[in-house]
Amino acid sequence: MKISPEILNLVPYKPGKPISETQREYGLSTVYKLASNENPLGPSPKAMEAVKKALDHQNLYPDPSHYDLLQTLSQEWGFPTKQLAIGNGSDELIDLLTRIFCEPKDGVLTSVAAFNAYEVSAPANRAVIHKVPMAEGFRFDLPAIADYFFAHPEHKIRLIFVSNPNNPTGTYATKQEVETFLEKVGNRDDVIVIFDEAYNEFVRASDYVSAQKYINKYKNLIVLRTFSKIYGLAGFRLGAMIAPAEVVEVFNRVRKPFNVNDLAQVAANAALQDKEFIERSQQTCWKGLDYFYKKLEELGLPYIPSQGNFVMFDTLRDATKVNEALLRRGIIMRPLLNYGFKTQLRLSVGLDHENEAAIKALAEVLKEVPVLT
Repeated sequence: MKISPEILNLVPYKPGKPISETQREYGLSTVYKLASNENPLGPSPKAMEAVKKALDHQNLYPDPSHYDLLQTLSQEWGFPTKQLAIGNGSDELIDLLTRIFCEPKDGVLTSVAAFNAYEVSAPANRAVIHKVPMAEGFRFDLPAIADYFFAHPEHKIRLIFVSNPNNPTGTYATKQEVETFLEKVGNRDDVIVIFDEAYNEFVRASDYVSAQKYINKYKNLIVLRTFSKIYGLAGFRLGAMIAPAEVVEVFNRVRKPFNVNDLAQVAANAALQDKEFIERSQQTCWKGLDYFYKKLEELGLPYIPSQGNFVMFDTLRDATKVNEALLRRGIIMRPLLNYGFKTQLRLSVGLDHENEAAIKALAEVLKEVPVLT
């Protein structure tokens, strides 16, 4: 059986360790998962109420046009439905956009330590991933990305992915940086620029701007969003795209007709309108981040101020050993060795008692694992 080398060499995306697996492996009854940037409040109550009402017609196929959800998205985000599309999580959007715009051996450009899904989707679709080093402070270097694009026409770069804010670093590109970047690479016919804004709703930085502001100015710009974070619907698998109408039209030709199940559509439609829950999720995130910053400073651990619902910090130790010791205490954080970070961990915001348990366990582990010299 012949399998293409792009597939054989593919390094699969490694998700956060599940609670059930940790309980089995370490013989624990209580485990707190602060590894996958999930919403600790759970789903929106209005979403769950809507889902319960929809359970009795799950013998029927879901609406392939996503009509109700697109109408609500249009009202909330201010774009006509012809510029909106729905995917089975942002992962499907990323994968299908790569399939649509890339021929074999074409290039996909992003940053070092960007969301790992880009690096998986490119070779899976016979494209080649290219990564530019980060700027100081673990930030996307947008000028360097633009320079790389223009300096390497031989790579035939068709897609540029910008995570803003970025996972796992929590850093962001400023309004000025975004505008300068788009002035350089916008309105071209040979490349699509995709801003992945999964953590958009958690941003507190005053100089941040969503790229959706520039959608109608640049014909080659796409913005991705997710319902997994602020809306607490990670288990339903739902992502959304704002794009030029011609991109949406082609996307809808390629996607499967029933790519998003009925309950996911119903849940997302209700969650979008639950303003109280969205605000509560933001306040929970910001309170948790401020708590983490204070405690990490007390522990003498460097961290990166985050615009997401997580913080990346430096253990100053072998993070694999720190992570293992945390798991034995029932705390799941996210090791980042696959991003090239050997001493860093990523810590998601949880409920107050989860955050406190995580910091308590971390303080104990730091006494056991020696500092690297």
